[in-house]
Amino acid sequence: MRVPFRLVDVFAERPLAGNQLCVVPEPGDLDAAAMQAVAREIGFSETTFVTDASGDRYAMRIFTPDQELPFAGHPTIGTAFVMVNEGRVTSPLTQVVAAGEIPVVVDLERGYARMWQLPPVFDNEFPDREGIAVSAGLSVADLHEQLPPQVVSTGLRHLLAPVRDLARLRRAVRNSERLAKLAVDHRLDALYLFAITDEGATARMFDAAIGIGEDPATGSAAGPLGAYLAAHGAGGMPGRILVRQGEQVGRPSRLDVEVTAEGDRWRVIVGGGVFVVGSGAFEL
Repeated sequence: MRVPFRLVDVFAERPLAGNQLCVVPEPGDLDAAAMQAVAREIGFSETTFVTDASGDRYAMRIFTPDQELPFAGHPTIGTAFVMVNEGRVTSPLTQVVAAGEIPVVVDLERGYARMWQLPPVFDNEFPDREGIAVSAGLSVADLHEQLPPQVVSTGLRHLLAPVRDLARLRRAVRNSERLAKLAVDHRLDALYLFAITDEGATARMFDAAIGIGEDPATGSAAGPLGAYLAAHGAGGMPGRILVRQGEQVGRPSRLDVEVTAEGDRWRVIVGGGVFVVGSGAFEL
């Protein structure tokens, strides 16, 4: 069985930067176990499988090397771009995933896509600052003294943890054992450390439970970060900011985040550049 795939760099300002994605636009008869095995074989943070497509809609499944996800950011942006680029759907479009329906607009000429994320859900302020610090190889004094850690989700439970400055953020080291315990205790998907900058924010995502490690660009966390900053009146939000990520893992990334108020909720839009850098086929 021959299963074609595309290799895509997402939230990138040039090829071979940003976050890597494998898109399988026609998975054929692959079942969930086979999809998981393919995702493990390619070894990227996520691989997507388009299960249905027509007109201005498609449905897909998202797998990390270890598990299936209900939603993820760069898989949404990258898969939508591939589907429009190959004429399989039109833009604007709706992507259907386990978490819900995600509107996306693709600009092929610009090499860019934007997604409207689900309304952010805020937990109470996170109580265990010591647990965060140890999980990131930092001290409690390295965390921001005024802004509180907090879980904010638009589909995945990211713990947003503000750090006092960029130097401290760069010094962080993922402690996998302590982070795994923190994730189990509080049902977390990831720890998203960030420092506010003149542009907006620089961030690092330490995976807690989904088999990624440190992620170069995390759209599913950058959107909640924008909503968090808007809710706390920090970082020039609400409005538009630039979130930089991936420097520490050699994959510099740029995520454009826009947050505006809609009634008692925040509207979150996340966008970035996309480059299709390769193609091939699995022989299964």
